[in-house]
Amino acid sequence: MEGTSPADLETRQALQSLADIVLPQPVAWWPQTWGWALLALVVAALIVLAVWRWLHHRRINRYRREALALLADLEQTGHGGQPGSVQAVAELLKRVVLAAWPREEVARVSGAAWVKFLRDHAGGAMIADEAAALLADGEYRAAPPRDRLSEQQFRALIDTARAWIEKHRVPA
Repeated sequence: MEGTSPADLETRQALQSLADIVLPQPVAWWPQTWGWALLALVVAALIVLAVWRWLHHRRINRYRREALALLADLEQTGHGGQPGSVQAVAELLKRVVLAAWPREEVARVSGAAWVKFLRDHAGGAMIADEAAALLADGEYRAAPPRDRLSEQQFRALIDTARAWIEKHRVPA
């Protein structure tokens, strides 16, 4: 080893004269202008409003979820076609109506007026004439008009009640 060569000395001096790499400032997470801050505030307000509306909608439709659960239970626990099944479905629909409308308006409605009320507020759900006849007569009757409903009749009644519970509209 003879020592350092002139090229190494020049290279070393050139390297020592170099300045360090200047890194840019990190990007701030907080908005730098009031416009971005205002936009962030508006977006946060819209998110809060959307969450509030979702919770409100969920709370006011709680009776629908509970009624649909009761209807599913009624469908599965052996009431299908049994005496009293029409009365149970009609009673459930009346309970749904009493949960959504003022009692003074709907508690006394029965028979053809009851079916008309259901059809007027169906919100797109169809109530077939056979199901309407069962609901008109079955609300206060302990036994169905016939001794026993066929499985198809009971299924149609359950489907009608389910569609009405899901789609009915309550006037504001």
